[in-house]
Amino acid sequence: MKLSSLGLALFLTTVSPALLPGFAPVAVAQQKQNITLEDIWQKGTFSAKSVPGFNWMKDGRYYSSLSKGNLVQNDVTTGQPVQTLVAGQDLKLAGQSQPLQVDGYSFNADETKILFSTDTEPIYRRSSKAFFFVYDRAAKKLTPLSAGGKQLYASFSPDGKRVAFVRDNNLYVTDLATMQETAVTTDGAFNKVINGGTDWVYEEEFEFAQGFQWSPDSRQVAFYTFDETEVPEYNMQEWGPLYPKDYRYKYPKAGEKNSVVSVSVYDVAAAKTAKMDVGAEKDQYIPRILWTQTPNLLSIRRMNRLQNKLEVLHADASTGKTQVVLTDTDKAYVEVNDDLRYLEGGKEFLFSSEKDGYRHLYLYDMKGKLVRQLTKGNWEITSIDGFDEKKGLVYYTSTEGSALQRHLYRVDLKGKGKTRLSEAGRGTDAVNLSPDTRYFLNYHSEAGVPAVVSLRSGQDGKLVKVLEDNAKLREKLGQYNLATPEFFTFKTSEGVELNGQMLKPVGFDATKKYPVLMHVYGGPGSQTNADSWGGTNYLWHQMLTENGYIVVIVDGRGTGARGAAFKKVTYANLGKLETVDQGEGAKYLATLPYVDKARIGIWGWSFGGYMTTLALTKNADLFKMGVAVAPVTNWRYYDTVYTERFLKTPQENPQGYDDNSPVQHADKLKGKLLLVHGTGDDNVHFQNSVSFVDAMIKANKDYQTLYYPNRNHGIYGGNTRLHLYRQMTDFVLKNL
Repeated sequence: MKLSSLGLALFLTTVSPALLPGFAPVAVAQQKQNITLEDIWQKGTFSAKSVPGFNWMKDGRYYSSLSKGNLVQNDVTTGQPVQTLVAGQDLKLAGQSQPLQVDGYSFNADETKILFSTDTEPIYRRSSKAFFFVYDRAAKKLTPLSAGGKQLYASFSPDGKRVAFVRDNNLYVTDLATMQETAVTTDGAFNKVINGGTDWVYEEEFEFAQGFQWSPDSRQVAFYTFDETEVPEYNMQEWGPLYPKDYRYKYPKAGEKNSVVSVSVYDVAAAKTAKMDVGAEKDQYIPRILWTQTPNLLSIRRMNRLQNKLEVLHADASTGKTQVVLTDTDKAYVEVNDDLRYLEGGKEFLFSSEKDGYRHLYLYDMKGKLVRQLTKGNWEITSIDGFDEKKGLVYYTSTEGSALQRHLYRVDLKGKGKTRLSEAGRGTDAVNLSPDTRYFLNYHSEAGVPAVVSLRSGQDGKLVKVLEDNAKLREKLGQYNLATPEFFTFKTSEGVELNGQMLKPVGFDATKKYPVLMHVYGGPGSQTNADSWGGTNYLWHQMLTENGYIVVIVDGRGTGARGAAFKKVTYANLGKLETVDQGEGAKYLATLPYVDKARIGIWGWSFGGYMTTLALTKNADLFKMGVAVAPVTNWRYYDTVYTERFLKTPQENPQGYDDNSPVQHADKLKGKLLLVHGTGDDNVHFQNSVSFVDAMIKANKDYQTLYYPNRNHGIYGGNTRLHLYRQMTDFVLKNL
């Protein structure tokens, strides 16, 4: 059966997954194929398609993308190319016969110039360096941005006349008319001072790496300086050559010294730098800077080290004088996001807060006086996606429909006219709104159903065109023995209702007893149990159901989308209630007539690895086995920003660190454990697994370990994932 684009989109968002290709009745399931690890990790059998390289252009009617070495302009209403903006053959330097191998690009504001990047080299999770080139579209001229080595974060000024970038921990500005390069700072040095970028912990936990911003009028550049001289170094060995190489970098573990952070503004015309007054306290965080819509006015967010007080400062960029205009506090912690938006006209700004128990939108005047609360209810917004200045409309994603789902809504600045723009029905929508809000790209998926990418109207959410329906993937999935995800809830012995998801083997027989593997992450504000396409772990879980296992996910206390009280109840005792709830999940499953209560296992990665080691020790009688990948085993080993947000410092709360450290409970281990870690993990250090192994040896406990040389926290590259999941699969089959 073939459907039109409109019919297809409506079909996907309204029918049950059981009626989609890939969810055939049990009666014919035995004729289908079984998933293999090679399908998931080597052949790309189940790779979902998207709309690659999508970048909105200033006219919301078009987007640009790289295609076969060319930069192409596409019509969003058809998805078809309308013109070649830059031919790959034009990207040649003088005297060179071959064009650049471009891996990224960005336009200036009027789209007359383009920054192309080549030979991009990743550093940590969000940082990378590359060679950048400036392309003048009118002259068809390509010019290297700098001859001094690779650059980071190269960015056009809004007027397109200059480019700022970072090299060797210093900030530079290049005048494109003369290609004259000016060093804004000169004191940058590795492991000492960073200008224009962030240190490791800001990049990882505050989720940004570029540490400078152009002012809207292009006259100034605001930038960070990190003095990390006093931050202790962590040393990782890089294995391979005859003598392993040391890699030392600044990593502030809980309770240790952080970087001293300052904010300055460079006046381009005057070639002068003014330092902003962020207060006398050095042991604090500056997690965001943002130019307002008012000339010469910079917004700075400041937090105390315990992160339970967030202040919005307005700074005079010329003098550095600051004023606190808004303060948000919490008994536990305040989280940082990108919801702060300054409105045109310089009179008001949007801000989100959990102060009424759920994250909602608030409108303030520039002096910090509350104008009104724009959204309210026992649900929360998860992002601000766009703003229509002319009509005064805020676009946001929220959990109003269900804590398991995400949908797009719109509300005006009076808090009226709230409209759901996502289609009615289940699932999760992730959106990419055009700058003028005329259109949005919608990525809609459901549990067990891969994403449909569609273009929709920003006015009413109506479908314009399906750009990618993943029909081939759904057809492919229909050839395999796939279980239908089932959502459920249960109440713990304390009366707490928890959400769960279950995959039962195809051909499930309620009169039989099945082993269960639970999957957990469980970190503060996270959500593993969601009505969305589950990706590779979902496919691996499906493979396990083909081997006769039930796979279950339970989101316990501390996870997100259910309000501040549910999330922050774990404060200062990280791991305690979360472990209780995974145990309660196992106890609930044990009451089901088709579950073999003697064969319940658990696995997780990162925080989920931490939860797995705790489950196997503190709940040793409930779990037969577990697989812990890259786990934290002692929060004293993890970084300041994340750990202290939820536990305070170890000096203030030593019991919170020690009482729920798996290292302290190694002697309770009974089940089979596979412990996995990458030796090059710059995030959760290999030290965590070494410490836990040492504790198990002292307790005379048996275990299995699997380490991956030089692999980072993601443990990937080449055959790595295939190898890892083969070992995990074998361990489950042998021990559960």
